Parts: sequence; structure tokens; C-alpha cells
Amino acid sequence: MIASGEWQVGSQIPTVEELAAEYGVARATVRQALGILNGEGLIERYRAKGTFVTYRPQEQLWCEVETDWSGLLRSRSGATIELLSEETGHQPPNIIQSDGERARSYRRFRRRHWREGKPFLLADTYLDEALCKRISHEDLVTKTALSLVADIRGLKIAGASQTLTIGAADVLTAKGLQVPLNVPVAYVHRTVISDSGRLVMVSDGTYRGDVVRLDIKLK
Repeated sequence: MIASGEWQVGSQIPTVEELAAEYGVARATVRQALGILNGEGLIERYRAKGTFVTYRPQEQLWCEVETDWSGLLRSRSGATIELLSEETGHQPPNIIQSDGERARSYRRFRRRHWREGKPFLLADTYLDEALCKRISHEDLVTKTALSLVADIRGLKIAGASQTLTIGAADVLTAKGLQVPLNVPVAYVHRTVISDSGRLVMVSDGTYRGDVVRLDIKLK
């Protein structure tokens, strides 16, 4: 109601009894839900006056998972990237839809993407160790995974693929994205192959389910 704008900022919402009757739930359930909204700063309860909407959340579903190469190279407006760790000597644990030859070793970059003070993407990027000397720390905190590999000097990209699946946040994901355990998340798996047939990059990203959307033009 608040997110859709049906309950405008400053308007008074129905009473606990009215909401319980409208939605067919117990009054205790309504009070619990209102308590959550109050804790998030969306409503304010006044004694003898009622409950009023004080804030409308920012637009949800803003994070579009692009489906074309040029779109995937674009940085998200207002987003920042945090480098959590960098480790050598790895192999990607899971590769989907790729015929590329694996590199001898990959460097794993674990990064977290933020927007408006909230994390929305937790990602592990595996980059061919032989290419890592061509990227800088500045690249790691400013470029998306595909931009990172696309901008490497002397590297020619022959193909790239993307797979999206839906799942639930495990303990580590919930902590990293600051969401409750088992809430819906979107897993995005991306691979990049060079013109020599080598699998130069694999990225496994987990998006918050409450901000991501997928738009596909059908005709």
C-alpha cells in the first residue's frame, strides 16, 4: 500500500481492527506488521490520533539485469563497489554453458555493490591469472565484471553468456546483502571467452530479490 502510493505520505491508515477484518488475519498479525513498518520509519503511531504514513520507500525493482552486451557494460547510476577480498590460485567451482578452455589458474575477486547505502549485489569474479597484471585497484572498485574484462588491453572477446536463476539467501548471502535468511535472491552466472578459445572470466553474482528485474523485448 505504501510502496504503491495507495497510502500517501501524511495520510492516516485504517485501524488494526479494520485491517484485520479486511485481510482476514488476526489483530496480533496486523500489530506485528505495523511494528515492522514503524521500525523502518514508514509510519508513525500517535496516541489517540491514529497511525500515519511518514515516508514512501524509494523505487523498488530498479536493478535491471541487462540482456545485451552493451547494456551489461554500463555501470549502474549511483552505485559503488566494495572490494571484499582478492585471492590467487582458484578455479571457478561452477561453469554453465561454456565451451571455453579453462585457464591454468584464476584470481578470485569478491566484491559487494552498493546503492543508496544498501548492498544489492554480492559477486565472485574469477579472472584468468595471466590477465590480472593488466587491471588496477581503481578498475576493481569502479567497473562491473564484464566492463573489467572488456577493457583489458590486447584482449579480444569472442563470446559471452549469462544464466539467471532464482533461489533463497543462505547464511553468508543474508549477511552480505543485509537481508533476512531465506528471502528470494537472483543468481546471475556470466562467462566470457577470448578469441583464442580460453575461458577468461567467470562471474557468480547474487542480487537482492527485492530490487532486481528482467526486461526482455519479445517483438
